[in-house]
Amino acid sequence: MLILLVEDDLAQLEPLRAALIKAGHTVDGIEDGETAQWLLSQKDYDLLILDWMLPKVSGVDLCQEYRRAGKTAPVLMLTAKDSTSDKVYGLDSGADDYLVKPVDIIELLARVRALRRRSPLWNGDRLTLADLHLDLNNLTVERNQASTQLSGREFQLMEYLMRHPRQILSHTQIEQALWGWGTEPESNAVTTLVRRLRQRLQIIDAKDWLESVYGVGYRLNVPET
Repeated sequence: MLILLVEDDLAQLEPLRAALIKAGHTVDGIEDGETAQWLLSQKDYDLLILDWMLPKVSGVDLCQEYRRAGKTAPVLMLTAKDSTSDKVYGLDSGADDYLVKPVDIIELLARVRALRRRSPLWNGDRLTLADLHLDLNNLTVERNQASTQLSGREFQLMEYLMRHPRQILSHTQIEQALWGWGTEPESNAVTTLVRRLRQRLQIIDAKDWLESVYGVGYRLNVPET
């Protein structure tokens, strides 16, 4: 998933960001709410992890603004506030889950997996679209009893395409979804990655599903049946 992680304590931000990246996610790690506001206006995230107490704009304010904008991605709130009234306030502000500091990384990853499975496309630990199945645990894509192993980056692209079926996705959108904020992929990175993914899909007779839209980008053109 593309995750926005906002935590003003760098000593906590970096370990959480590293653990999420190791788990296969793309993470924008930010230290203040004002920068997070700008990023939320520029990118579509799959999950927000927000510290309650942030400089400039609090995590609760971010969550409330995000919900008022009609955005529906799950929000996980991190905070040292552990009273029942605080938890109720955070959840009523639009958060989907609540984790009290100090954060246990194993528990955080488990909660992230649980929030990810709320997508209607998820079936157990698989993302399913028509007769195409993407396995979350072993990074394989399957169709008609054939399967092929994906690299981490190929898996991220396949998941992004499956979450946006039949939509034309530009090079910029793909770069933003797969590479974290502040990192610059090489100029031909997306083209090379699409070519590699097509080679994988050819093994399961789904190469033609990944369509190039000349001058615009790419789309996963799922058959109607």
